[in-house]
Amino acid sequence: MNAPVKFETTLKDWETDQEVRWCPGCGDYAILKAVQRTLPQLGANPANTVFISGIGCSSRFPYYMESYGFHTIHGRAPALATGVKLANPELDIWLVTGDGDGLSIGGNHMMHVLRRNVNMQIMLFNNEIYGLTKGQASPTSREGTKSPSTPLGSYDRPANPCAFALGSGARFVGRGFDVSKNLPDVLKAAHAHQGAAFIEIFQNCIVYNKDVFEDFAAPKGAEDRQLWLVPGEPMLFAKGTKGIALDTQKLALTVVDVAGDNWQDAGVLVHDATNRSLAHLLVEMPFGPFPMALGVLYDDPRPTFEAAVIEERARSSAGKDAN
Repeated sequence: MNAPVKFETTLKDWETDQEVRWCPGCGDYAILKAVQRTLPQLGANPANTVFISGIGCSSRFPYYMESYGFHTIHGRAPALATGVKLANPELDIWLVTGDGDGLSIGGNHMMHVLRRNVNMQIMLFNNEIYGLTKGQASPTSREGTKSPSTPLGSYDRPANPCAFALGSGARFVGRGFDVSKNLPDVLKAAHAHQGAAFIEIFQNCIVYNKDVFEDFAAPKGAEDRQLWLVPGEPMLFAKGTKGIALDTQKLALTVVDVAGDNWQDAGVLVHDATNRSLAHLLVEMPFGPFPMALGVLYDDPRPTFEAAVIEERARSSAGKDAN
């Protein structure tokens, strides 16, 4: 495949003439603007870019992007996106889904697009609720969540999207939230990755699950509750006064205090995004005792699915020509 040509665009070039229709205050607005700001910085070409979605509030996304798009059926966006990529591997595919669309009816399809490593960016908007169908509990809803489908409180244990992605064989796992200024950096890293890049984006549902992420996403005191991971940098938070270390006896992560710049003496880990075992520990860190791990959690490329398909086609054609 040829190297992509860098195009000069602005945010306005990615906006459509469609009225953006989400609930006032929905986190989807912020994610939309983050993507529209990021694509010009990537030099993306609207004529070569495709947004593919399933069903849900997030799945209106293709209507609001001035590029090609496909609003598919519930949970099947990964299968459609795989077909588009195989039909034209030069296309830049962005898959948009939600915690319900991607992890309930679409969980099987999501697993396979990740294990196959089809080259695309997968943005999973996680608001821990079914927003479009009026607030029922979703696969990621917390225990005790009261909703029309769980009026006495959910007793299901919630799914962890990033743990699911790692368990499915994803080679890139990132995490951010709707209004974070760092979200574009996570999107850029995902785009640079060759293969299936999975990004969980915490998204505030203003109507049915308002402020459920305020415990770590609220601006005031955020530095104490957020661990932004940067490959090659120490895992520090709380303005550098705390860090993440490894308890070698328990083989578990732990929070340590850091005096001044002596993070090495405190045993603070340096983030290695290629370390799969470390990524598993980070995505499983319980919030409260630990900060929320955000940024690029795992990034270790391997050959893509479509590259293998292209190679197989070439071998098959060569065999026919020989005959």
